[in-house]
This record gives sequence, C-alpha cells and structure tokens, in this order.
Amino acid sequence: MTPADLRAWQAHMGLTYDTAAQALGVSRSTYAEWVAGKSRTTGKPVAPSRTVALACAALAAGLEPWGHHPIAAE
Repeated sequence: MTPADLRAWQAHMGLTYDTAAQALGVSRSTYAEWVAGKSRTTGKPVAPSRTVALACAALAAGLEPWGHHPIAAE
C-alpha cells in the first residue's frame, strides 16, 4: 500500500486524519507519517504494512472486528 493508496482509502471512506487513524488503531502522528511516506523524525521512507492494507480493505468492505459478530441462536 502506497501513501497515495492510503489517501484514496481515506477519501473513499470519508474519514479525517483523526478518524482514519482511530479506525486503524494507530496514533494520528503514525497515520500522518504513512500518508506522507516518510518519518517525521528521521526523514526515512515509511509505508503502511500489508496488515494495514488488509485492515483498510476490511473496513471498506464493512467488516466488524473479529469476534464482534453476533452468534446465531441454534
């Protein structure tokens, strides 16, 4: 997932920086670094992991966190 992909996901979901970071379970500063594509402290390139890409896809698909699905009565 590239920073451009992450920005596109955020726009598609209609999220702000803060709500996008919250949805992914990271701090605003971590999310901002992913969107910028570089670390604000070192200047080195950073990118969201495959796990983040999968989380974005799951959220876009409307999936709930694992274990939060109601169990059907038998």
